[in-house]
Amino acid sequence: MKKIVLFVAAALITLSASAQNLKFAHVNYSELVQLMPESDQARAQISAQSKEFDETYASMIEEFQTKSQQYQQKASTWTAAIRESKEKELNDIQNRIYEFQQTAQQELQASQSSLMAPIQQKAIETVQKLAKEGGYVYVFEKGSLLYIDETMSTDLTPAARKALGIPEGRTLETLQAELQAQAQAAQQ
Repeated sequence: MKKIVLFVAAALITLSASAQNLKFAHVNYSELVQLMPESDQARAQISAQSKEFDETYASMIEEFQTKSQQYQQKASTWTAAIRESKEKELNDIQNRIYEFQQTAQQELQASQSSLMAPIQQKAIETVQKLAKEGGYVYVFEKGSLLYIDETMSTDLTPAARKALGIPEGRTLETLQAELQAQAQAAQQ
């Protein structure tokens, strides 16, 4: 019995000593992904696709409105068969518009996923490489933790930013300003 107590005590002392040597780190993963130059290219491609969808949608709406106005102006002069045909045509256009919206939204989401997947993978691999080089046991996502003791955990975000080629002065705030400026320029 005395041997078991000594063994457990030795194991606890060893575990306690080795736990003190563990190194922990954290990283702001979402910041990295959003600020990577590759993300700018992906956003530009998605924006271009979205613009094409918007233009097509607008032309479909314009067609519907034109035919709807024509129907409202001439419906009283048409025969029942012509009115029925025009109503069916308007319903068909509405259905095409609805289907187009659904399909366009799904395609944009799929495109965004396929464009962002390699970017996210590159960020993960970079963090993993930095963690291995630094001898860290765990790297936590900063945004998902309620509390981080900065004295007990190393912030790998600056090193990851450098490794991923993110310009030093670029922040989420400057990115937001860039995106707002682009949106305003597109509206004009």
